[in-house]
Amino acid sequence: MELKGIYQADAARYDQSENLYRRCGRSGVLLPKISLGFWKNFGGVNPYERSRAITHYAFDHGITHFDLANNYGPPYGTAEENFGRLMDDDFRPYRDELFISTKAGYDMWPGPYGNWGSRKYLMASLDQSLKRMHLDYVDLFYSHRYDPETPLEETLQALVDIVRQGKALYVGISRWPLEALKVAEKYLREHDTPLLIYQGRLNLLDRAPIEEGELQFCFEHGIGFISFSPLAQGLLTDRYLNGIPEDSRMARGVTLKEDVLTPELLQKLHELNSQAALRGETLAEMALRWILEQKGVTSVIVGASSVAQLATNLKAGVVKG
Repeated sequence: MELKGIYQADAARYDQSENLYRRCGRSGVLLPKISLGFWKNFGGVNPYERSRAITHYAFDHGITHFDLANNYGPPYGTAEENFGRLMDDDFRPYRDELFISTKAGYDMWPGPYGNWGSRKYLMASLDQSLKRMHLDYVDLFYSHRYDPETPLEETLQALVDIVRQGKALYVGISRWPLEALKVAEKYLREHDTPLLIYQGRLNLLDRAPIEEGELQFCFEHGIGFISFSPLAQGLLTDRYLNGIPEDSRMARGVTLKEDVLTPELLQKLHELNSQAALRGETLAEMALRWILEQKGVTSVIVGASSVAQLATNLKAGVVKG
């Protein structure tokens, strides 16, 4: 068995802190403008040492927020298991410098109690997540999606009680429609567990949180906003401008299907790429900067399949303010 070297974080990781972080709503929390997401590339099918190198690079460059969920992998749960291994191998001395989030809301285990937004599912899932990640608590726990069948008060009270039990310091919601967001903000505030952050899909191709009002509501009520899929699973990069690469996510057809890349979309991507070139940027850099320039946005969650890819995305994090 190969012995691993002891990880020591870069002493200069916070030297540019005035440009790295934004206040999350009106809370005491500062989040990096670029956060690292574990949705893909960190599961059991991925090389652990590559995941380790990516997380080292992220933390060494001031990325303190790692975003996970119970069913991230694949297979389900393995992103959290690998994160637990990372904690044991490298990050235990830095636990108080990290802001770790996880979620529950999508399918995780068979039967009626492993999905959606019931109290039973949320609490059981978080207990499992903590075991997988080798943590006593997470900094942030999300309801991962709106459940139209479970009473909102049940889901929200579970979030309140999770904080009161010390299993999470803050709570968030992801992809809830505006009217449900309004209910959540009021309920949580009245129960002394204010909503820290809203996670929504926002990018140059999908502006729903702007068009439907969630971003503006969050800004007006002191709630942070964090964007997932800021590069539209790679569409907002140069990856698909000249066809579908054999090693791409679209070629594998797992979460991005080939029929998405219509002639109309391809034309749009070329137009955006031309705009980026005029700005002296790559398409990915422009896409990330655009999100960070929207009033009320705290952070964007980027994935990474390599250190080089993460380094490229971090260039967009120099946006002032």
